[in-house]
Amino acid sequence: MAKTILAVDDSTSIRQMVAFTLKGAGYDVVEAVDGQDGLDKAKAKSINLILTDQNMPKMDGLTLIKSLRGLPQYKTTPILVLTTEAGDDMKSKGKAAGATGWLVKPFDPQKLLDVVKKVIG
Repeated sequence: MAKTILAVDDSTSIRQMVAFTLKGAGYDVVEAVDGQDGLDKAKAKSINLILTDQNMPKMDGLTLIKSLRGLPQYKTTPILVLTTEAGDDMKSKGKAAGATGWLVKPFDPQKLLDVVKKVIG
């Protein structure tokens, strides 16, 4: 059965690019427009991997990660942050919040697939 990936980003073009890349590799993709939407969708469905942006309206990526880590079903689910933020300070905040990995935009579709395969197969 296909693994399900939640793509959370307030940019439609980024979400479409992520979804296109992942669907092409055989994954199911659920899209969310901000952190709150992502949290609601994660609660409604079983997700194998979460890809989230950092800077979004309503709820940012770090808050989303902390919220997900507080739910029993997402304690160990891989969460990758896909963002323009490349600073070490932000990366350490991400790790502290519970992020599994960090990808900087603009992302290379092949690199995204390599990372996704590495964390969920």
